[in-house]
Amino acid sequence: MPSTPAWLPEPLPGLGRGDVDVVINWGLGRDSSSIIARLLDDPAAHGIDLERTAVIHMATGDEWPDTIADAERFMLPLFRRHRLRLVQLARAGQTMAAGIEVLDDSRCPARLVTRGSWTLWEEMESNGTVPQQAGTRLCSLHAKAEVGDRWIPAATGGGPFRQIIGFNADEPGRAKADAVMSKNPLRTAVFPLIEWGWGLKDCENYLFDRFGIWWKKSYCTFCCFPVSMGSLPAHLDRMRAHPEIAGRVLRLEYTSMALNPNGRLFGKRSLLEHFSPADPASREVLDAFQRELDCPWAIYEVRRILPVSKADPTVRAPALRSVARLTFGTPSQTGRHLIKVSDKHDVPVEIDPEYGSARAWLKKRGQGFPTVEHFLVAAPFFVKDKQQERFEREWAAHRGLGRPAFTSQV
Repeated sequence: MPSTPAWLPEPLPGLGRGDVDVVINWGLGRDSSSIIARLLDDPAAHGIDLERTAVIHMATGDEWPDTIADAERFMLPLFRRHRLRLVQLARAGQTMAAGIEVLDDSRCPARLVTRGSWTLWEEMESNGTVPQQAGTRLCSLHAKAEVGDRWIPAATGGGPFRQIIGFNADEPGRAKADAVMSKNPLRTAVFPLIEWGWGLKDCENYLFDRFGIWWKKSYCTFCCFPVSMGSLPAHLDRMRAHPEIAGRVLRLEYTSMALNPNGRLFGKRSLLEHFSPADPASREVLDAFQRELDCPWAIYEVRRILPVSKADPTVRAPALRSVARLTFGTPSQTGRHLIKVSDKHDVPVEIDPEYGSARAWLKKRGQGFPTVEHFLVAAPFFVKDKQQERFEREWAAHRGLGRPAFTSQV
């Protein structure tokens, strides 16, 4: 049997390595909750030995509180009654080198641990960005898939295992993509909902018949995908029901758009535009947003390179960005300071039409590519200095000069 890598977590007392051959992914949502509830009615009929089964939940830190409450009220009693092992995991830090955390490992779970030492929110906030719709769902990959993949070999002892995943019959493409992406020859992916022919509505109806509630969707409060999943109206209603959460997400988007005018949560549309001051139902959200902006602020210098591929100049290459925090203060202090600097150096100040953030342009991007942009902006304080190792070399090559000397004196 393959040896267990040293970086995997040690098991808790009484739960040794190699005692698991079935792993069930539980995201707290309708699909995976339906699977677990039905399997527990007759585990043997589904080929499940509960003694050798572990349910894993990866805590992102920003699940909706009503989803947490429903899962604790209705699902955890099932875990306790059947002594089904629930392992709650989280990423221990932003880099893979930080490893993972076992937040709880129990056959009698009393509660859901909502976060670990690191959360997706902290990554987004420190980077001054929001989740991206384009490409791979990196947020799910980093906070969920990579965490589970690092814990499973310890539990299985490096042996073969079945992994039960909650893709439903409405989304067979996700199961096909999983088969393409999976590189583990010891893993057999199982999709019960697809085998049963259960789509989303079937899961909703099953959980309503079982528990008497319409189970809410599980996702992070700042997720960008409700707009593409056709659930934006329900998402906005949820935000209005939790205005403090909505206000916090609006602050995240504000910061993202301050550092990147195109950094809207929903791609071409911002979250803010869905809440009108004229709408009474939106006022609590907008009031909460204003309270969120009453925090320490900073002036940032942002440089961005939009290059082309060296192999093919007609193809865009990934953008490179440098962010440096220059000074800090209150919102009004940083705003006045930015205007003072712009006047001193004859740099135009632009007010963003959506959020009203102030930006002093040193260099606007051109129409074609490659191009660069360079500006100073006032925004909430929480973004950390960051740039790629090769940024200065690329900046010199694209801009033809180094960093303007005056910006360090802001």
